[in-house]
Amino acid sequence: MTGTLYGLGVGPGDPELLTLKAHRILRDCPVVAYPAPDTGQSFARSIAARYLRAGQKEYPIVVPMRIERFPARDIYDTAARDLSRILEEGRDVAVLCEGDPFFYGSFMYLYERLAGRFDCEIVPGVSSVMAGAAALGRPLAARNDVLTVIPGPLPDAQISERLGSADAVAIIKIGRHFGRIKALLEREGLSGNAGYLERISLAQERILPLDEAEGSAPYFSMILVYKGAENWVSSLPVEASRFAAEEGAR
Repeated sequence: MTGTLYGLGVGPGDPELLTLKAHRILRDCPVVAYPAPDTGQSFARSIAARYLRAGQKEYPIVVPMRIERFPARDIYDTAARDLSRILEEGRDVAVLCEGDPFFYGSFMYLYERLAGRFDCEIVPGVSSVMAGAAALGRPLAARNDVLTVIPGPLPDAQISERLGSADAVAIIKIGRHFGRIKALLEREGLSGNAGYLERISLAQERILPLDEAEGSAPYFSMILVYKGAENWVSSLPVEASRFAAEEGAR
């Protein structure tokens, strides 16, 4: 009997957004794996830290955080090889993944290497896009609105094309692309319909109209744009954005 590989979505940051199912599996698994930077702590582990048990074996998958490309295939090949040995011993492995495992989640790279050999179960998590809409206080989409998710690193021409065909847009992975994306939305006449959000559900959360956002943006940030048929408020009240900014500064 071999072990089962679990991909656990742990949500956007707030430990209370972990699902009951993910919590149960996490507590039961003898081995817990998670992505970790080569400097600093693992964000996925920090979300689930309060639920870990003494005696659980931890396996960090160290992924260098660099602008330039790194040999990701080699990293996941090595992790899959190590975890396969554990699974072959009959031990279950829970792999933590920020947000949802199959929504731009790192777990998918282990899944494609191990799913054909071991039993696998995916436990969906709260994605940052869904948590972001809740924090912004504005629905993502309704009725026949088309919601489009756009990765920030895409070139301007591709972002513009997708903006033109969507009613609602979530731009993710902003980070160092923030200035360029904000300027693009201003040229498209959409900045007034956009909310800027960073570190959703964490103590450092900031939420404000895109027009008020300045400076740099962290990797864990996004812009939500609505240009569909519903008459929703296009930006946060000033009081709400100020409160969020003050809370994030504490």
